[in-house]
Amino acid sequence: MHVLIVDDEPLARQELRYLVEQHPAVTSVAEADAVADAVQQMLDQKPAIVFLDIHLTDESGFDLAEKLQGLKEPPYLIFATAYDEYALKAFEVNASDYILKPFEEDRIYQAIDRAQQQQTKSQPTSAKPAAQGGQGMIPITSDDRIYLLDPKEIYAVAVEEHQLTIFTTDQTYQTTGTLHWISEQLPKSSFFKTHRSYLINLKKIREIQPWFNNTLMVTLTNDEKVPVSRSYIKAFKEKVGLQ
Repeated sequence: MHVLIVDDEPLARQELRYLVEQHPAVTSVAEADAVADAVQQMLDQKPAIVFLDIHLTDESGFDLAEKLQGLKEPPYLIFATAYDEYALKAFEVNASDYILKPFEEDRIYQAIDRAQQQQTKSQPTSAKPAAQGGQGMIPITSDDRIYLLDPKEIYAVAVEEHQLTIFTTDQTYQTTGTLHWISEQLPKSSFFKTHRSYLINLKKIREIQPWFNNTLMVTLTNDEKVPVSRSYIKAFKEKVGLQ
């Protein structure tokens, strides 16, 4: 994959370039220090990934991000910046990831891995209907980093005193928030609240068992067990087609 790094600080470009070039999927890396230069390079080279700083000399990275939205096949956009307060705005302009300086090798690799996976998914498929309901990647803050989670990879969410625990295919994330907040980010057709403290992905259910006091216990395909309290049993049975 060809990568373009857009940053007005030479040392930052040099550091990021070194890390990016270590990834086996990266075939070439180019640099730009301004929006006009970046646009010209994208027209000439069509990078698969763009690492973009927010504060450029007398310019904003958001100007370039907005231009990318008009492309038929925009590159995978990753904001790479020292400022964490622009994360939500970044995702509003269709950024796919948001990495904070100083850069960490593992985090850079993770971002490129995701870009590679996205590219692999898009190549073999013919025309698909657009995703319904505006459901895309969900940005969450965990361990002073911002992660983009794919709803399809989320098995369950648990909450305790405004601390959310999100169980995914690869790992578990913890962040602050409410169950109501994250349920609003997830597709209603796939996710269901089984308890005042639990939300599950219905497509990840492996087994449903009767439990104590007329409740149910759900076992997910990752072996996580989640209760269905009496308050939610009727709606849950209707949702999954149980009599």
